Amino acid sequence: MQLAFCLYKYFPYGGMQRDFRRIALTCQARGHTIRVYALEWQGEVPPGFDLVRVPVRALTNPGCYRKFTAWVQADLARRPVDRIVGFNKMPGLDVYFAADPCFAEKARSLRNPLYRLTRRYRHFAAYEHAVFAPESKTEILTISAMQQPLFARHYGTPARRFHLLPPGIASDRRAPPDAAEIRAAFRSEFGLGADDLLLVQIGSGFRTKGVDRSLRALAALPEALARRTRLIVIGQDDPKPFRLQAAALGLGERVQFLKGRDDIPRFLLGADLLIHPAYAEAAGMVLLEAVVAGLPVLTTAACGYAHYINDADAGVVIPEPFTQTALDEALAKVLGDPKTRARLQRNALAFAERTDLYSQPERAADIILGRRG
Repeated sequence: MQLAFCLYKYFPYGGMQRDFRRIALTCQARGHTIRVYALEWQGEVPPGFDLVRVPVRALTNPGCYRKFTAWVQADLARRPVDRIVGFNKMPGLDVYFAADPCFAEKARSLRNPLYRLTRRYRHFAAYEHAVFAPESKTEILTISAMQQPLFARHYGTPARRFHLLPPGIASDRRAPPDAAEIRAAFRSEFGLGADDLLLVQIGSGFRTKGVDRSLRALAALPEALARRTRLIVIGQDDPKPFRLQAAALGLGERVQFLKGRDDIPRFLLGADLLIHPAYAEAAGMVLLEAVVAGLPVLTTAACGYAHYINDADAGVVIPEPFTQTALDEALAKVLGDPKTRARLQRNALAFAERTDLYSQPERAADIILGRRG
């Protein structure tokens, strides 16, 4: 079959983008042809992918997305395909990969009511409706059980159209036999002593991922613990406002910001705790990447994959509604107790052995390729 994959922006380090790549490669490995429509593409194009950079521009993102949709639909009318798979919400999809949380729920719970009068709201609400309305034919691949009831409540989407996928953690995230040696080399490279503690926060979109919360929690540590604790934040975003916040909190050189990179497994093995206090996250792949590496996790219940941390007893999940005090206290407690961290590490590695955290691409390909038009 000829498959068309649609996404607005591709860069190598985004969670949704990595899901797209692995699912598309799995479909290709089964003998199908891959065409990709994208506004922006960073990084290498996989061999055999027909990448179509959609040549539209607009003053606003909604305007650009409307032009993208129109251009793609016109091109598909000239060059039809067997399946249209979207990784962003848009009209005309056969299959949608639900990487983003419910927009209608966020608009009502996190925004001023006046926001619903804006053009931006109307655009994203209409595109979400096109996917989830009862009359839509789009099949929906979900990565978090907590999101389905929200979509169903706002749109009345039939349950039969939802397909809950297992996570798709890449095998290179699992702790290898020489994990101890990799950890020692990493900590030597970054100047970490035996008593030093390293927090890592990994993910693009620093505001949504709660980097501001992490900085406040680091600043609130007891002095004796604070002196030996560092934070490294990794992702594709502008770190300037968070550097200013760190400076205002007196964190100095204890915080480092790095761009997205390919050696994330080294950081997962070299750190002492993953901190991920996100405001909203449909899934949170990095939570499970930490688990399979044996790294304890401190996160929020707003993340779709947070329940895995509880299931594995591999960390601490801050309940909703979030309070900064709860995060501050949990961080101090976990960092200050090496026995607790060792127990959480053992639990994480055991959970990674007995649980299917890896087969998302194969299951997604089954549904995409088996869908009836």
